[in-house]
Amino acid sequence: MRILGIDPGLQTTGFGVIDADGPRLAYVASGTIKTTGAQGAAIGDLPGRLKILFDGIREVHARYQPQCAAVEIVFVNVNPQSTLLLGQARGAALTALVSCELPVSEYTALQMKKAIVGHGHAKKEQIQMMVQRLLNLPGEPGKDAADALGIAIMHAHARVSFEAMSRNTTLQRKQHAQFRGGRTY
Repeated sequence: MRILGIDPGLQTTGFGVIDADGPRLAYVASGTIKTTGAQGAAIGDLPGRLKILFDGIREVHARYQPQCAAVEIVFVNVNPQSTLLLGQARGAALTALVSCELPVSEYTALQMKKAIVGHGHAKKEQIQMMVQRLLNLPGEPGKDAADALGIAIMHAHARVSFEAMSRNTTLQRKQHAQFRGGRTY
């Protein structure tokens, strides 16, 4: 199963692609989609920046052909304006994934940190180090890419539980389901 993980952000969106074969995980690719300094999108041009994110995620899908996607759920920020902007970036990412007809699951940063590091208050550096170890990478990935790879790894482990639940329940995939606060559609 090829999984695309997305760590949404308006300035920088991280992506990570892994292959999961049972408990074995293999790194495929990772990187970032940046909207700052991009041609055609000034800092104040929100629609232009959202289009860059949308097109960038569709390009990642076309290049790596994942079979499913996992996205980090936005947390509530102290600044409501920042939260709204981040939510719009996340919406552009979700729309791009759905337009590629990918099944999408969502997880909180807390869930990902617990799955990768073992506790929910892990620092970015700890996530980078553990992602490097789990995927046997020669170096640490960037912070946004590490978060995206962490979300993909989280989904690789959680999807087994989702599949078991779907076999033993009458819920349809498109109905809302929760698994310790995460969502799948």
